[in-house]
Amino acid sequence: MGTAEVENAINEHPLVNESAVVGFPHHIKGQGIYAFVVCGSLSTGGEEGIKTSVRKGVTKIIGPIAKPDKIQLVKSLPKTRSGKIMRRILRKIAQGDYNNFGDISTLLDTSVVEEIIKGALENGKD
Repeated sequence: MGTAEVENAINEHPLVNESAVVGFPHHIKGQGIYAFVVCGSLSTGGEEGIKTSVRKGVTKIIGPIAKPDKIQLVKSLPKTRSGKIMRRILRKIAQGDYNNFGDISTLLDTSVVEEIIKGALENGKD
């Protein structure tokens, strides 16, 4: 199972516009699943309702092994001008490393990275 399968399962949720999934160090499993999710609307059930619903959807489609350990709702994902998601940046954020992202000048909007870091710090442990 790879990140693409988990992303596809998350993207089947009716309120999800897109997602990116990365691994992060997990104290019990060794490797956990961290999902960054862009939603169209938070009106139905709020953030926690959407996170619960996304986890249930992934469990139904793939199984409980693929259920994300952490879900962070974000306004946008860090993308290059050509539309490629910069997963290396998301991986560092998921690992708790908020520095040394390397060259981010190719990003379409660099402020997205700051917003994601802020959200990760606010959410703390999921």
